[in-house]
Amino acid sequence: MKKIAFICHGNICRSVMAEYIFKDLLKRHNINDIYVDSFAVSNEEIGNPIYPYAKDCLLKHNITIGNHRAKKLSVLDYNSFDEFYYMDDSNRRYLENIKKDDSNKYHKLLDRDVSDPWYTRDFEKCYQDIVEGLNNIINKL
Repeated sequence: MKKIAFICHGNICRSVMAEYIFKDLLKRHNINDIYVDSFAVSNEEIGNPIYPYAKDCLLKHNITIGNHRAKKLSVLDYNSFDEFYYMDDSNRRYLENIKKDDSNKYHKLLDRDVSDPWYTRDFEKCYQDIVEGLNNIINKL
């Protein structure tokens, strides 16, 4: 089974949105051999649930969400996942501090940064950016 993880700063907005949207896309495409998770690169939100506005945005798009709690990526996670998709260049720098990418596992979700709704408050723009990136992944499967 292939294991894919999504990464953002706190694991309460973008990465967890990507996790649940991707799970929904996989289900719609009847792809069952991929395990999906999400992680933070910082300690700031560890243990916190999905941000309420991120949750509202997902529910508006009929995306099923689970009982998420933010968690930070570890070296053990790096070793057990096949691919990591991060949201912006800052995430990449943090990732490299956690574990140097010896195996080419780190990939930026889009050619540009995924809009950060923590600052913009535009969760719909973030949703659309994530869907664009996830569709690119689906098309490669």
